[in-house]
Amino acid sequence: MNFIKKNAVVIGIIAVLLIAIVAFFSMGNGIVKEENTVESAYADIDTQLQRRNDLIPNLVETVKGYASHEEKIFDDISNAQNAMAKANSVTDTAAANNQMTSALNSLVRLQVSYPDIKADKQFTQLADELAGTENRIAVARTKYNAAVKTYNTKIYLFPTSLVASLRGSDKKDYFKADAAAKDAPTVSFDTSSK
Repeated sequence: MNFIKKNAVVIGIIAVLLIAIVAFFSMGNGIVKEENTVESAYADIDTQLQRRNDLIPNLVETVKGYASHEEKIFDDISNAQNAMAKANSVTDTAAANNQMTSALNSLVRLQVSYPDIKADKQFTQLADELAGTENRIAVARTKYNAAVKTYNTKIYLFPTSLVASLRGSDKKDYFKADAAAKDAPTVSFDTSSK
């Protein structure tokens, strides 16, 4: 009888250890899954930022034909592109994105000073593509921030937080828009008045 009790205790301890090991790996796999979701969402932002970057040279060249003496705006765009190329973190990328958004808003506002720009079909097409890309960036940023929220929550909740600390999983940064971006002016590309 004593032998049976000892075996039951040993079997119970082994079962608890096996359950703990399975739970540990399951939580670790959950963290990896959420981390991959965050990285994928960031790649989506990066893709849209690259798409916008590809549109900028054509837009700048179109505007230069009408407003070649607006060098500060062109320099601001160039500086923003350099900042974007040098960005190596989410925070740096968000700051460079805010810098680019501000520079592009200045470029697009030139249509007020140079009404002929509005009539240019290439400018209108590029501006429409840029507006669409800005919307895609906003959607990608929202998805990224949702993935970061899920990941950060997971690594801070007990008992997953224990596994996260053993794995060295760190909090991810949100992709934040500049506060001034909330007050960006509305620009109309309506050419019907021409």
